[in-house]
Amino acid sequence: MEKRPALGKGLSALIPDVPDVRPGVLPTEVDVDQIAPNEQQPRHRFEDARLDELAQSIKANGVIQPIVVRRVDGGYRIIAGERRWRAAQRAGLTRVPIVVKDVRAGDDAQLLEMALIENIQREDLNPIDQAAAYEKLSSDFNMTQEEIASAVGKDRSSVANHMRLLKLPQEVRAEVAGGRLSMGHARALLAIADEAGQRQVAREVIARNLSVRETEAMAKRIERGASAGRTAVPVDRDVHTRAAEEKLRMTLGTRVRIARKGKGGRIEIDFGSEDELHRLYEHLTS
Repeated sequence: MEKRPALGKGLSALIPDVPDVRPGVLPTEVDVDQIAPNEQQPRHRFEDARLDELAQSIKANGVIQPIVVRRVDGGYRIIAGERRWRAAQRAGLTRVPIVVKDVRAGDDAQLLEMALIENIQREDLNPIDQAAAYEKLSSDFNMTQEEIASAVGKDRSSVANHMRLLKLPQEVRAEVAGGRLSMGHARALLAIADEAGQRQVAREVIARNLSVRETEAMAKRIERGASAGRTAVPVDRDVHTRAAEEKLRMTLGTRVRIARKGKGGRIEIDFGSEDELHRLYEHLTS
């Protein structure tokens, strides 16, 4: 009868030890299930299609850039590279390369800063995730915009412009995060004072594939119309007429005036170019 090998090492044989990986040394490989996500991860969107593409690349070429981690009890926690870790699991890998960094326990600001810097250097964050990370550094860790800019290697004005994006309505922020609106489009929309106008123009920009310059021109026309309406409307003017003008302005993306005369009157719609006239015609006749 063949002798069965003795377990010998008891429970330790069933529970693999965490490899002795010293900070600063060359990358080593560890089991994927010894790694946990970063609770300070600045990236909030992991698109399935992009993860599948990366997983296919990893199947063919392996994980080219190691995942940056810190040691925790019983394993490692990701500092940067969570997307690679997720894609490696999709690709069926059981082990991945890592590099260990020294991070003080409980230093959440340093974790967020390191993850943010790595993603920014790789141009791997959308503008909204970037803005949210800056806001977290500011609100949770009391960092000034100058300190944030210095930490991530950006100009203070760039940090400020990103943080302003968080003033946009949720619907518009989602379009920026998804790439349907650019950073330039978003900044143009911020020139519109009210959220309803921002949402309406954002929808128009996406539907008509408008450029940043065209978006800026539309925003300026809307704000000029709103200012003219505020200064020219008598205080005793019918509130329902003003509300109707405002709704038409939001719908058409340009200044609209309702001039009453007895029980009748006329509606005046502004346009700034031949293209704008065609747009309004198509909108009104569709």
